[in-house]
Amino acid sequence: MAFLEIKNVKIAGISACVPKQIEKVVDYPYFTANEAEKFSASTGVVARRITTTDVITSDMCVIAAERLISNLKWDKSDIDCLVFVTQTPDYILPATSCIIQERLGLSVECYALDISLGCSGWTYGLSVLTSLLSSGAMKKGLLLSGESASLEFNVLDKSAYPLFGDAGTATAIEYKEGADGFKFHFGTDGSGYDAIIIEDGGYRNLFNKSSFEVYTTSDGLRRTRCNTALAGMDVFAFGISRAPESIRKLCEHFLIDLATVDAFVMHQANLFMNEKIREKLKIAEEKTLYSLQNFGNTSSASIPLTLITNKQNKGKILAIGFGVGLSWSSVYFETDKEFIISDLVEI
Repeated sequence: MAFLEIKNVKIAGISACVPKQIEKVVDYPYFTANEAEKFSASTGVVARRITTTDVITSDMCVIAAERLISNLKWDKSDIDCLVFVTQTPDYILPATSCIIQERLGLSVECYALDISLGCSGWTYGLSVLTSLLSSGAMKKGLLLSGESASLEFNVLDKSAYPLFGDAGTATAIEYKEGADGFKFHFGTDGSGYDAIIIEDGGYRNLFNKSSFEVYTTSDGLRRTRCNTALAGMDVFAFGISRAPESIRKLCEHFLIDLATVDAFVMHQANLFMNEKIREKLKIAEEKTLYSLQNFGNTSSASIPLTLITNKQNKGKILAIGFGVGLSWSSVYFETDKEFIISDLVEI
């Protein structure tokens, strides 16, 4: 079973950066007024932050990291490792984490790593970064996670384009001997790899002259093979089964009393799905945090962004990421009075 407990590390703070541009669902040009109302009622999304090709994921993550480093009063030369999680990197190669190391002015002896994961990316990235720090050989590290999701979807795709927003986040982790650390559960089901997929542009299917041609699906949706294709019902069935299962397994394995958790943070997939998960777990509404109403589904940025916008700066926190892959991971950790939540930065 994929359980992991990592001690001697603590979360020092989180920060986030979002674009200034706000797009409201009611202003989406391919919705009627009735369609917009139904979309917001089911997904919970009222508005999103949308970027341009001039400001992409790494830019937002760098700004979030600079703010967090400043608030923590960290010396950049003391940051030993950097993990960058995204599915919208700067380039196919080199790894964007290498570029970010230079942009942030970190030591040339800084460990830098890219992780290509989406909705479960923050929890997986957290497990990698905390593992690097737990021995004490490295003392401080940054987890940067985010997405420029609006650039992946076709504006003509009414099922997905109005759902996704853009954001970049930074999470600071440091070594602390004796700290309780983090408890994880992981899962992967690659048989569902094509439930969320960009078909062309990788080395399995190289770009070709038809890659950018708009086609219409059997459901009447319009996109190209370079846009993200989302099989909504398959993803819904996956989410409402795997997410609560992972939380239950995490709590059973580590003897966590779900009733004592102060904040429950799900990947901000959509309101209907997340509420089904909450109801299955019998978690109180007031303990369940949301940010999707104002920011949409921000993929790997959604959990830290939700903590920031709800100013959840202390207590027992249980989070679950699930989606593209298909991949999922739950984590339990506690924060203390020194935990810093930076103000949201707009660019």
